[in-house]
Amino acid sequence: MSSTDPSASPVLPPKPKRKTPVAAIAVAAVVLLAVVGVGAWVLGSRSGGGDDTAASSTASSQGYRSEVKIGVADSSLPYWKTYTELAKSQLGVTVDLVNFSDYSLPNPALSQGEVDLNQFQHIQYLANYDATANDTIQPIGSTAVYPLPLYSTTVKDVASLPADAVVAIPNDAINEARALLLLQQAGLVQLKGGGTAFSKTADITSSKVKVTPVAADQTAGALQSGSAVAAVVNNNFATKAGLTEQQIIVADDPAAAAAAPYVNIFAARKADVGDKTYLALAKLWHDPAVQAVFTKDYPSAVVVDRPAADLQADLAKVEQDAKAAKAAG
Repeated sequence: MSSTDPSASPVLPPKPKRKTPVAAIAVAAVVLLAVVGVGAWVLGSRSGGGDDTAASSTASSQGYRSEVKIGVADSSLPYWKTYTELAKSQLGVTVDLVNFSDYSLPNPALSQGEVDLNQFQHIQYLANYDATANDTIQPIGSTAVYPLPLYSTTVKDVASLPADAVVAIPNDAINEARALLLLQQAGLVQLKGGGTAFSKTADITSSKVKVTPVAADQTAGALQSGSAVAAVVNNNFATKAGLTEQQIIVADDPAAAAAAPYVNIFAARKADVGDKTYLALAKLWHDPAVQAVFTKDYPSAVVVDRPAADLQADLAKVEQDAKAAKAAG
């Protein structure tokens, strides 16, 4: 009982002959602190720190890595929280999401070992990257095909676009080609030879609108600032910008056979395609708990679950086309 407690009995002064030496008091205090410290450590190991210990034990028992860094472009979306929680509870793996706002960065970061996996791109984009950078990054799991929509905040349909209206599209090689094919589908442009997965704005033979390529993360901004009447916006940037399905005036069909190269993937370095932990993390994305949240974020996406070997075969084929396109200039 403390001497400052108002209910405590008065403390009598000690008798001089029985006075406890200062050194003894100091020793007793040290012993008490040591005991308290050990007790706190034991309690801590049974509470907060126990989760990490248990997760590490789970990973070790299943032969998984304890920590994995995944490069993404949409880490703020709710389904990633569910995913990382499941990775820890089911696999014992702590997943660190490394967010990139620029599509040109996640693949070099993976190649250089700054992240262990990435999940932001489709097969077509990866094929173009590998062919251009002379790299060998490979897909190890699929996620979904996302429609690539043309948005407008001022008109309700393609026919209502004014003549020579500015239409912003992503300027990276693959999304630019896909956007141009979408505009051709909508009757807004015509492309040389009907267009390909590697078409450029230079391949436009006729156009009803003024096509303006900008960085992928700037297309939504161009639309919302009024500098573009319509814009082709990738799903994650559309979500961040608060664009809605009601503002879509045309979109491609993610379920069509032609959309196969646009299947989004988990990607790894070639040396890691058989890594047990990485394959388990790619599979975990399809867990019902993750999908329940994902479909709320992307209701129009078509989920695809294909074997890694099939995805790698698709990549090899598309890479051949990418190299041919590169050689043709």
